[in-house]
Amino acid sequence: MDAQISIETITDKRGRARFVDVGRAFAEKTPNSVPQLRSEQLELVNPDKNPFFGHARVQFFIAHRDSQPVGRIAAHIDNLALEMPADQGFGPGTGMFGYFDAEDEAVAKTLIETAEAWLRDQGMARIVGPISLSIWEEPGLLVNGQDHPPMIMMGHHPAHYAGWVEGAGFARAKTLYTYDLDISGEFSPLIQRIVKSGERNERINVRPVNKARWDEEAAIVLSILNDAWSDNWGFVPFTPDEVAYAGKKLKTIIHEDLNMIAEVDGKPVAFMLTFPDINDALTRIDGKLFPFGWFHMLRWLKKPRGSGMRVPLMGVLKELHNSRMASQLAFMMISYIRIQANGQFESTRGELGWVLDDNQGMVAIADTIKSKINREYAIYEKPLNR
Repeated sequence: MDAQISIETITDKRGRARFVDVGRAFAEKTPNSVPQLRSEQLELVNPDKNPFFGHARVQFFIAHRDSQPVGRIAAHIDNLALEMPADQGFGPGTGMFGYFDAEDEAVAKTLIETAEAWLRDQGMARIVGPISLSIWEEPGLLVNGQDHPPMIMMGHHPAHYAGWVEGAGFARAKTLYTYDLDISGEFSPLIQRIVKSGERNERINVRPVNKARWDEEAAIVLSILNDAWSDNWGFVPFTPDEVAYAGKKLKTIIHEDLNMIAEVDGKPVAFMLTFPDINDALTRIDGKLFPFGWFHMLRWLKKPRGSGMRVPLMGVLKELHNSRMASQLAFMMISYIRIQANGQFESTRGELGWVLDDNQGMVAIADTIKSKINREYAIYEKPLNR
């Protein structure tokens, strides 16, 4: 460990605020990074606000050199992830790191060693990351795509971080992609035929979510998600508290015609969520609601005209996986959302993801609608030798 580098172990509210501010300082000097709302970032690291802490042990660290902050890292153990099968990415003995920022490679090495030591002391035998903090928040390290800003709820990191993580002995465990999509025009005749065929099927009903009963709709969506994704790499189920929390947080950016639930014989079996890219608005107000940013934000939330659209989550119940109907429902929802995004909101660009590199079904859908990979994230792993 570099003798000039000291590590502060964060133990209180003020320390968590410093931890957030260190990350904000790094983001500010990273090209194409988008300033986020500080209040939202503070909430994510607050054990009293974020229900992730209800099933996780988390420790934050800040690195200092000559009394100046030069980096940060989180080490955490998700108790639900420990219960998952090992061949799905986590499992017994697996801890994680996240919120990784460093001024140089020496700082990076010290921070990573600190996280490893904490996890080792907690009985962990393997470390995976970066995941900040939940797999459902900002997983992965951006390794390709630094030349343009990220969309809502996607991380953004300098290219050289990957070399530092790999230099610390980590190997890539999984790759995540986002796909860029031109939504200014109609999809191919093939997709249009698939959609029309679905519309003729009286068993199928694809409808917008009803925001007037959003809590119920959010519970339906996340119930499907917990089933649809349960065999995926990295899956950790949403708890009831997290379902309620996510529903409340997402409500402000939900527009009914951009979010679909598909029903078969009256039963909800699939969903697709689409969020206007709030990073467009955050860039304009420099991530600050006061003194005047709140006005611009409220106006944007009401009608995010011309903003990019991101599809962060979609899912179909496992009972329909690998069926013709599953892909038909996906194309129907994508088609309907594209029409609304382009016509009602004047959007011309969409983004799908993240998508696991081995998710053949989603990769096939992304290829069929002529989308292109625009960002690549890596999740790394390393054994913790005792």
